Parts: sequence; C-alpha cells; structure tokens
Amino acid sequence: MLWSLIKVLVFIALVAALTLGASFLLETGGGIRVAVGGYEFTLGPLQAVILALVLLGVIWLVLKVIGFVVAVMRFLNGDETAISRYFDRNRERKGYQAFAEGMIALASGEPRTAMSRATRAERLLAQPELTTILTAQAAQAAGDTRKAIEAYKTLLSNPRSRFIGIRGLIQQKLAEGDRETALKLAEKAFALKPKHKETQDLLLELQAESSDWTGARATLGAKLRAGHIPKDIHRRRDAVLALQEARAIIDDGSTIQAREAAIAAHRLSPDLVPAAAMAARSYIANGDTRNATRLLKKAWENAPHPDLAAAFAEIVPDETPSERLRRFRTLTSVRPDDEETRLLLAELNLAAEDFPAARRALGDLPTRHPTRRSLAIMAAVERGEGADEAVVRGWLARTLTAPRGPQWVCDKCQNIHSEWTPVCSNCGGFDTLSWREPAEGVGPSATQTELLPLLVGSPAPTATDDAEPADRPA
Repeated sequence: MLWSLIKVLVFIALVAALTLGASFLLETGGGIRVAVGGYEFTLGPLQAVILALVLLGVIWLVLKVIGFVVAVMRFLNGDETAISRYFDRNRERKGYQAFAEGMIALASGEPRTAMSRATRAERLLAQPELTTILTAQAAQAAGDTRKAIEAYKTLLSNPRSRFIGIRGLIQQKLAEGDRETALKLAEKAFALKPKHKETQDLLLELQAESSDWTGARATLGAKLRAGHIPKDIHRRRDAVLALQEARAIIDDGSTIQAREAAIAAHRLSPDLVPAAAMAARSYIANGDTRNATRLLKKAWENAPHPDLAAAFAEIVPDETPSERLRRFRTLTSVRPDDEETRLLLAELNLAAEDFPAARRALGDLPTRHPTRRSLAIMAAVERGEGADEAVVRGWLARTLTAPRGPQWVCDKCQNIHSEWTPVCSNCGGFDTLSWREPAEGVGPSATQTELLPLLVGSPAPTATDDAEPADRPA
C-alpha cells in the first residue's frame, strides 16, 4: 500500500517537472544555430530537444543493427548467441513436446507411435537419459527385444540411469528364461540401491531358486533393515533359509557346522517342523539324546507331526516294538487327544501286535474323520484280529476315495508336496507350505507310500501292498 502511494507521488512529480521544463523552454528566447553543408538552421529550445531525442534514437537503432550483424556473424561462426539460444529454445520446446507425446502414446498402448516420438525427441533434445528410457520402454512394449536391449545397455554408461538399465536388462533376461544372468544383474542392482523393495524381492526369489541360501539370508536382513518386512516374519523366513543352509552344509559333509546351523534354524522358528527334526537329528548324531528328546517333546507340544515322530524313533533305532511303545509315551502323553497322536499310538501298538490297543487308540477316527492313513490302519487291525477277508477288503476299498489327511500344501497355489520345501515347485512361492488337509483330493501323499514308518525302524507294508492280495481275483 505504501509502495503504491510512493509510485503515484513519483509519477506526479515527474509529470510536473516535465511540464515546468517545457514551459521554461517555450518562454526562453534565442535558440541553437546549426550550419551543415552551406546551410544554416536555427532551432528553438524545444526543437533542439526534439532533435536531440531523435539523434539518440537513431544512434540506439544503429547500435542495435550493428549488434545484430555481429550476432549473425557469431552465429554463423558457431558461437552461442541470442539467435542460437532462440533456436535452441525452439528445438527444446519441440523435443519436450515429442517426448510428452511419446509418453502419452506408451501409456495408451501405442508402442510404435511412442518409438517414433522417442526418436524425434532424441534428435531434438540433448538429454539421452530421458529419450533412451522412453525408447527402451517403447521397444520392450512393441516386442522389439534387440532395440530394447541396446537402449538399456546405453543407459548403463550414465551413472544416473545405470540402475534403470540394469532393471530393464533383468526383465529381458527373465523373459528369455536366463535366470542365471538375471541373478547376476539383480545382485548389481541391489548393490546400487540396497533399499529398493522390488529389487530385494526379486533378488531373494532368484537366490532361493539357485539355492544361494547365504546370500538370501543377507538379502532378507536388508529387507528388515529397510523396514520392508516385520520382525516376526523375518525370523520365520530366516529360519527357513537357515534350515536350507544347514541342509547344504550336510551335503558338503561338514557335520559340525550343519549341526550348529540346524540348531540355529530351530531357535529362530521353533514351530518350523523340518527345522526341529533336523536339529534333533543333529543332537542324535552327536550322541546327545537328552537334548534331542527335550527338543522333540517341545516341538510335539506345538504341533504333532509324523516327521517329529520319525526323528524320535531314530534316538533308539534298535529297540523292540514294546520298548519303543513305552519310550514313545513321552510324546503320546503330551497331547493324547490330538489326531496325529492317536494315529501314532495305533501304529506303535500294531508294531507290538497289540491289536485291541491299536483299535482303542484309533477310537472313532475311521468313521468320524476317515483318511487313507486311519482306514489303512483299521484294515491292518482287522486283519491282525483275524477278521474276514471281506471286512479287510471293505476298509481298504474305502481308502481309494478317502481324503489323504494333512499334507504339505502350498497356501498360494494349493499344490501338494510329498515333503517340505522352502520354495513351492509349482508356483515358486517362498515359505508357502503348511501342514494341513488339502482342499482337493488329488496329489502325492506323504503318508501313503509308507503306512507305518516307525515300525521297528524299517518301512512297513503300504496300503497298496496290503490291498494287492485282497484285490486279486479268487
């Protein structure tokens, strides 16, 4: 407000001063005499002022013309001038317009148009990191693999666009099925941006596929530090990776390191059944049966599982069926009403040839929740008690259509696995297998191939083996 008032006052003062000056010049007598080429001119004060202003204008115009001529000469000589800057701005404007049209065409699903606009933008703009990215993405969308790879390789030369180039090459290699090269590129991308979530996930997946468990654990730790994964999930998945790392060490023949790795995996995730079984076997191999028993008992309290029972049987592999039945009370007394406990107890009594006890252990499972395993056990009980062959055949016939019972099922694709693995063989999901009853009635069975896996430390006859004599024609 104050500044506006000051400007108004200055303007009024300037107009007043000019008015007073003009009045003074009109009232002043005399003038200016100018002689040029034999001619003499007499100018009054006002005329002299007007002439002076005209001369100043002419001089200014001449200077501008001279400056323009000099600028033209410099422009022709290749120097930067106002003219060159004008053409540069015009070319830059057209380049950005072509770049924008290319982006719109790419988003609209017109990759060929996007490629042509990218070529025009590359010719007009001096920013190859922008135009090359557009060219690469447009070529990839158009299916021009060669041009896309060339563009992504060009991006590698610029530090600002190197990460984008590596990511683009990774996608190309994955599309070609070259996952080994994609893994190496993912490692380079991870080195450039270790906190990039998508790169972490892809690298972890590729490392798991290639059985690089040590590298996968490092990547998983980076995800935790970056805040991309909760601590509890990190502990679980780290346990899975540690378990696989222990298996790899066992394959290399380093028993001491394998034992330590297996125990560490179990500590990270006590509810991971394969880790508990491996940790127990590592104690057994070291002669520490006390810790093996304690560990398996604790794991059985969390979740009874056939793998835990198999590991518990290995503690004393040469015992008699009666001795094994007594020793297994450590497990069977923990959760006596659990279905797995009842099935295990029935199998142990079958091995000891105590068929009435086996029937009591099964209870109403064959009728209330029939599975192939429980029905096969019931058929063995009937045969052991001397029932008619028709009765045994009846129980075996029901196994053909009965559910399999709990299996390792992928929570992502519902594929069934005969044994636990960290990566689903069907969909590639990591740590997606859980021990539960499958939704579908097809797939491999972990308990169908061996009916009684704990019988005196040797494989028992399968349901199929029992069924063969009954299915033969008389």
